[in-house]
Amino acid sequence: MTSKKVIELFYDVVSPYSWLGFEVMCRYRNVWNIELKLRPAFLGGIMQGSGNKPPGLVPNKFLYMTQDLARLGKYFNVPLQTPSDPAEVMFTKGSLSAMRFVAAVQERQKGGDEQVERVSRELWRRIWSEDKDITEPASLSEAALKAGLSSSEIKEVLNMCTSQEIKDKLKSSSQEALDYGAFGFPMIVCHVNGKPEMFFGSDRFELMAHCIGEKWLGPQPDKSAAKL
Repeated sequence: MTSKKVIELFYDVVSPYSWLGFEVMCRYRNVWNIELKLRPAFLGGIMQGSGNKPPGLVPNKFLYMTQDLARLGKYFNVPLQTPSDPAEVMFTKGSLSAMRFVAAVQERQKGGDEQVERVSRELWRRIWSEDKDITEPASLSEAALKAGLSSSEIKEVLNMCTSQEIKDKLKSSSQEALDYGAFGFPMIVCHVNGKPEMFFGSDRFELMAHCIGEKWLGPQPDKSAAKL
């Protein structure tokens, strides 16, 4: 078997499209011959650094996005539900504390990213399925507890969140995304023959599969494989 192709997934839990990309890539990590690297980063820093404008700030785009997410949630089998006040969630409260929390979980976990995957998923679920907060320590703790972390582990992660090391780690990941050419999330970087290929959004999987020599089996590959 040829060596696994490295794929980096840059994401922020405030982004619903990132949740779709995240779930698809996690489903395919054992289907395709790839090494998936989860790269939590800060979308606010990406938007500022690239000079981009969030689609939610454009009225017509916001209306379209609400309808689009409802369709995509069903298609990807991800329980997306627009929060009651998406502007407050995305722009007022933001995700800096949440992404520092995820970065801290990643920093303390050695030999895998199971906790990072589960904690990220629970944070997405809180915002984009249950309309709950992700900014307060109690909210982050509740998500981490559901993700399987112990009380002592959660306490350690919360303490790490305010450290300069974790702040720098999140800044570094965000800067790496910008260096690749990021202007939003999700951003997937496939390393093919020593060259990084960047794909933006949650609707480029078929093209990405072609570029890495794999087959796209739809958003739920296990179901597709069962039909073959």
